[in-house]
Amino acid sequence: MTREAIPLVAPDIGAFARALGRSLAERHADKPEPPGHVEILNLLARAAGRRSYQALRAAARLPNAAPSADDALAAPPLTPAARKALTQFDARGRLVRWPHKYSVQRLAMWVLWTHFDSKRAYTEREVNEILKLWNTWGDHVTLRRELINHRLLTRKSDCSEYRKLPARPDDEVRWLLRAWRERTRQNA
Repeated sequence: MTREAIPLVAPDIGAFARALGRSLAERHADKPEPPGHVEILNLLARAAGRRSYQALRAAARLPNAAPSADDALAAPPLTPAARKALTQFDARGRLVRWPHKYSVQRLAMWVLWTHFDSKRAYTEREVNEILKLWNTWGDHVTLRRELINHRLLTRKSDCSEYRKLPARPDDEVRWLLRAWRERTRQNA
């Protein structure tokens, strides 16, 4: 077999790693033995958004198939709700007001959700401190309640422990989070 350089571009390395991890976990549930090299190639290609390794190879052979760094960063246009949600945050990434529309509130909650670590438990005081840090309008209680209502955080019935739930954002949320991160980085 000849060696051939095939570009593998992952615009969001975190999403790539999560997709690969999920695929490996699902595969391990079915077959406990390690995957072979062809199966690993397919898992990598799927995590990068291709149907299979063969589709990744075919795309690499097309003219101008290797995307530049600018192409990798290009995102589809945000939905109207996502654009509105982005305007609810200041240049430092803090929520400046509570959105009126539910669809915009839902998207704003995902941005706040990113500030929590899924591997640890939080006290109510710690949750409040994080929310106070990431909003400027001063109602961390509403934000805490809404994160729970949107099933992004969970808590014990006595409110002694809060945890980030392993939610899966849809495409609209992923593109909003990406735009929010880029804007925050530019203004840092």
